[in-house]
Amino acid sequence: MSKSIVLTQKAPTPIGPYSQGIISQGSLLFTAGQIALDPHTGQLIEGDIKAQTRQVLKNLQAIVEEAGASLQSVVKTTVFLKDMNEFAGMNEVYGEFFKDNLPARSTVEVSRLPRDVKVEIEAIAVIDG
Repeated sequence: MSKSIVLTQKAPTPIGPYSQGIISQGSLLFTAGQIALDPHTGQLIEGDIKAQTRQVLKNLQAIVEEAGASLQSVVKTTVFLKDMNEFAGMNEVYGEFFKDNLPARSTVEVSRLPRDVKVEIEAIAVIDG
Protein backbone atom coordinates (compact mmCIF):
# COMPACT_ATOMS: atom_id res chain seq x y z
CA MET A 1 0.00 0.00 0.00
CA SER A 2 1.38 3.38 -0.95
CA LYS A 3 0.72 6.34 1.30
CA SER A 4 2.21 9.76 1.85
CA ILE A 5 1.83 12.27 4.64
CA VAL A 6 0.33 15.71 4.05
CA LEU A 7 1.70 18.49 6.25
CA THR A 8 1.15 22.23 5.87
CA GLN A 9 1.98 25.19 8.06
CA LYS A 10 -1.34 26.73 6.97
CA ALA A 11 -3.18 24.35 9.32
CA PRO A 12 -2.47 23.63 12.99
CA THR A 13 0.45 21.36 13.77
CA PRO A 14 -0.78 17.99 15.02
CA ILE A 15 -1.00 17.94 18.81
CA GLY A 16 -0.46 14.20 19.05
CA PRO A 17 0.91 11.19 17.19
CA TYR A 18 -1.07 11.65 13.97
CA SER A 19 -0.79 13.33 10.56
CA GLN A 20 -2.85 16.25 9.23
CA GLY A 21 -3.65 14.08 6.26
CA ILE A 22 -2.69 10.89 4.43
CA ILE A 23 -2.82 10.30 0.70
CA SER A 24 -3.45 6.64 -0.01
CA GLN A 25 -3.11 4.86 -3.35
CA GLY A 26 -2.11 8.18 -4.92
CA SER A 27 -5.61 9.60 -5.13
CA LEU A 28 -7.50 9.35 -1.82
CA LEU A 29 -6.92 11.95 0.90
CA PHE A 30 -8.01 11.25 4.45
CA THR A 31 -7.73 14.21 6.83
CA ALA A 32 -7.45 14.21 10.57
CA GLY A 33 -10.28 15.92 12.38
CA GLN A 34 -9.72 19.64 12.52
CA ILE A 35 -10.66 21.90 15.41
CA ALA A 36 -10.71 25.68 15.69
CA LEU A 37 -6.99 26.26 16.26
CA ASP A 38 -5.22 29.23 14.71
CA PRO A 39 -2.37 27.66 12.69
CA HIS A 40 -0.06 30.61 13.39
CA THR A 41 -0.46 30.80 17.16
CA GLY A 42 -1.67 27.31 18.01
CA GLN A 43 -4.35 28.94 20.16
CA LEU A 44 -8.02 28.10 20.15
CA ILE A 45 -10.25 30.57 18.29
CA GLU A 46 -12.73 32.04 20.73
CA GLY A 47 -16.29 32.58 19.65
CA ASP A 48 -19.55 30.96 18.81
CA ILE A 49 -20.21 27.90 16.67
CA LYS A 50 -20.01 29.98 13.49
CA ALA A 51 -16.55 31.38 14.31
CA GLN A 52 -15.25 27.96 15.29
CA THR A 53 -16.73 26.25 12.22
CA ARG A 54 -15.19 28.89 9.94
CA GLN A 55 -11.71 28.28 11.39
CA VAL A 56 -12.15 24.50 11.26
CA LEU A 57 -13.06 24.68 7.57
CA LYS A 58 -10.16 27.04 6.79
CA ASN A 59 -7.82 24.50 8.41
CA LEU A 60 -9.42 21.65 6.48
CA GLN A 61 -9.17 23.62 3.24
CA ALA A 62 -5.45 24.25 3.81
CA ILE A 63 -4.77 20.53 4.19
CA VAL A 64 -6.84 19.60 1.15
CA GLU A 65 -5.07 22.24 -0.96
CA GLU A 66 -1.64 21.13 0.26
CA ALA A 67 -2.52 17.66 -1.05
CA GLY A 68 -3.23 19.13 -4.48
CA ALA A 69 -7.00 19.12 -4.29
CA SER A 70 -9.76 21.56 -3.37
CA LEU A 71 -12.92 21.52 -1.31
CA GLN A 72 -14.70 20.60 -4.56
CA SER A 73 -12.74 17.32 -4.37
CA VAL A 74 -14.17 16.38 -0.97
CA VAL A 75 -16.48 13.39 -1.23
CA LYS A 76 -17.31 12.84 2.47
CA THR A 77 -17.16 14.81 5.70
CA THR A 78 -17.90 13.86 9.26
CA VAL A 79 -18.94 16.65 11.61
CA PHE A 80 -18.71 16.17 15.36
CA LEU A 81 -20.78 18.67 17.36
CA LYS A 82 -20.67 19.17 21.10
CA ASP A 83 -24.29 20.35 21.00
CA MET A 84 -26.71 19.39 18.21
CA ASN A 85 -28.70 22.54 19.05
CA GLU A 86 -25.88 24.42 17.27
CA PHE A 87 -26.40 22.49 14.03
CA ALA A 88 -28.01 25.46 12.22
CA GLY A 89 -25.06 27.79 12.91
CA MET A 90 -22.53 25.16 11.85
CA ASN A 91 -24.58 24.32 8.75
CA GLU A 92 -24.79 27.99 7.70
CA VAL A 93 -20.99 28.38 7.69
CA TYR A 94 -20.49 24.91 6.17
CA GLY A 95 -22.65 26.07 3.25
CA GLU A 96 -20.28 29.00 2.67
CA PHE A 97 -17.42 26.55 2.01
CA PHE A 98 -19.35 23.79 0.24
CA LYS A 99 -21.64 25.41 -2.34
CA ASP A 100 -21.52 23.06 -5.33
CA ASN A 101 -20.72 19.39 -5.82
CA LEU A 102 -21.72 18.75 -2.22
CA PRO A 103 -20.00 15.91 -0.36
CA ALA A 104 -21.83 13.26 1.59
CA ARG A 105 -21.91 14.18 5.27
CA SER A 106 -22.57 12.66 8.65
CA THR A 107 -23.15 14.86 11.69
CA VAL A 108 -23.10 13.45 15.19
CA GLU A 109 -23.32 14.91 18.66
CA VAL A 110 -20.52 13.88 21.00
CA SER A 111 -20.07 14.39 24.72
CA ARG A 112 -16.66 16.03 24.48
CA LEU A 113 -14.09 17.19 21.91
CA PRO A 114 -10.39 18.08 22.20
CA ARG A 115 -9.83 21.35 24.08
CA ASP A 116 -13.58 21.46 24.70
CA VAL A 117 -14.26 22.94 21.26
CA LYS A 118 -17.75 23.11 19.83
CA VAL A 119 -17.01 21.39 16.49
CA GLU A 120 -14.53 19.06 14.79
CA ILE A 121 -14.64 18.09 11.10
CA GLU A 122 -12.76 15.46 9.10
CA ALA A 123 -12.87 14.81 5.36
CA ILE A 124 -12.12 12.37 2.57
CA ALA A 125 -11.22 13.82 -0.84
CA VAL A 126 -10.30 12.46 -4.25
CA ILE A 127 -7.19 13.98 -5.78
CA ASP A 128 -7.39 14.30 -9.55
CA GLY A 129 -4.14 13.94 -11.29
